[in-house]
Amino acid sequence: MKDRLEALRREALDRLQTVDDAAALNDLRVHYLGKKGQLTEILRGMGGLTAEERPIIGQVANEVRAAIEEVIAQKQELFDRAETTRRLQAETIDVTLPGKVPAVGAVHPLNKVAQEIEDIFIGMGYSIAEGPEVETDYFNFEALNLPKNHPARDMQDSFYITDEILLRTHTSPVQIRTMKEMNGRTPVKVICPGKVYRRDDDDATHSFMFHQIEGLVIGPNIRMSDLKGTLLQFVREMYGPQMQIRLRPSFFPFTEPSAEVDVTCVRCGGQGCRMCKQTGWIEILGCGMVHPKVLEHGGYDPAEVTGFAFGMGVERIALLKYEIDDIRHFYANDVRFLKQFARM
Repeated sequence: MKDRLEALRREALDRLQTVDDAAALNDLRVHYLGKKGQLTEILRGMGGLTAEERPIIGQVANEVRAAIEEVIAQKQELFDRAETTRRLQAETIDVTLPGKVPAVGAVHPLNKVAQEIEDIFIGMGYSIAEGPEVETDYFNFEALNLPKNHPARDMQDSFYITDEILLRTHTSPVQIRTMKEMNGRTPVKVICPGKVYRRDDDDATHSFMFHQIEGLVIGPNIRMSDLKGTLLQFVREMYGPQMQIRLRPSFFPFTEPSAEVDVTCVRCGGQGCRMCKQTGWIEILGCGMVHPKVLEHGGYDPAEVTGFAFGMGVERIALLKYEIDDIRHFYANDVRFLKQFARM
């Protein structure tokens, strides 16, 4: 049996020297050392040995196993190194190649401007109030001094769902809801951002859906001068400290007196250009003192408190801020347009 073990060692070592890949090496390992391998087969005959022979043959068998396993381990290490080298060569990175710039997202310009507006007014002590986009006729019109058949309703062609339910045409209903929630308490100092809907044809300056932010302040002795100072502060924080505003008389059913607010042309600085039609001024929003009837609908006594309100289109503010010439750019999802704002 000892001779058979020595012959097995020589045979295994000779064959291991010529093996040239990991799969063949594993096959030889199983052939010689596996549960049904050559070494196991020889050792099954140890039952016929004497007590003196068994430890001698056992020692020789262990030496044969150790010799074969050592060569197998050395070969396996060589094959592993070769495979690692092959993979490294196949996966070599050319560090001289130009890098790939990852696509970086950005806040949409309308959201960015809306956040800036909100931050400015929050810095002045305002809080944010929100309301439903599907509104009742009462909150959208009647509570704002626009009873049925009022001619001013023609100014806001609406999307009606039923005779009494519609998509809101402005965020002013939020003002009424806020006043009712306050239940006559003062001060009220809120801005109301949100989407609004009107039956307009889409063009460079109009859309059937757009964004508004309205403001409302109610308290004792609120004056028109407070309104003007607030809007001047807003304009200067939004467009720069050099900006000026002017108020022109206008009409809104829910404010009296009412005014349109113009701002110094952002392009020419008031010198006159094509953008401002040579006037030096550009209209940006409407405002006024809250109408007494609106105060009454909100649960306030016009004899005790007064208030002012203003409303602006976010798209209008953004068009001027970034000097964009077409409102439809905001909704076209054109990456060439939107990626410009990743750096702002």
